[in-house]
This record gives sequence, C-alpha cells and structure tokens, in this order.
Amino acid sequence: MIRLYGIPNCDTVKKARRWFADHEINIEFHDFKKEGISQKLLSQWCEQLGWEALVNRRGTTWRQLPEGEKTNLNKKKACELMVTAPTLIKRPVIEHNGRLWVGFEEDTYREHFLS
Repeated sequence: MIRLYGIPNCDTVKKARRWFADHEINIEFHDFKKEGISQKLLSQWCEQLGWEALVNRRGTTWRQLPEGEKTNLNKKKACELMVTAPTLIKRPVIEHNGRLWVGFEEDTYREHFLS
C-alpha cells in the first residue's frame, strides 16, 4: 500500500493525489490536520531522510513561528515542532515498501510507481 501524508488543501499534495488518480494507483491518504503524526513515526522519518529534509521552511506555519523557535534548530527541537504543528512537515510524504519520498516530482513518481 502506498500511503500519502499531507493536508488536503496543499497544492503539492493535490498534484500528487491527482497524479496517482490519473495513473489509477490506489493510495491511502493520511491528513496531518485531522490525524496528526506520532513522535515514533516522525523519528523514523528523521532517521531515514534527516530532519532538515522534512521541515517546510516555505509555508505559513513556519513564517508564523516566533523567531526564537526558528533559530538554533536541531533534530530534537525540529521534531517537537513538527509533532505539535504537523503542517511544518514538507508535503507530501509518500511511504511505500519501507521507502520515503518528500514532495512531488513527476519523474521520480513515474520511475518508482509505474515500473
């Protein structure tokens, strides 16, 4: 099963969901806003991808953080922030067969999900 994590109103998540639908690939959608994310799962992602790859520094949630939260960011602090505010996680996160991908890149999706 392919699991796609994100929020429904995110444009990049919409593109990814549309791509899977257009290619008739079933996915399970995990809505960060409704379901959140566990510390355990986020820790696993950080181990596999690195916490830096997961922090969305371009979104509204990041811009609204107090400056003190953004400075001297480390793995522990970043993970705490992402658990309490999952919209800080770069989207979408795709989980399939123990592998993870972050973001939407059509060529990458084609390579991994159509072959």
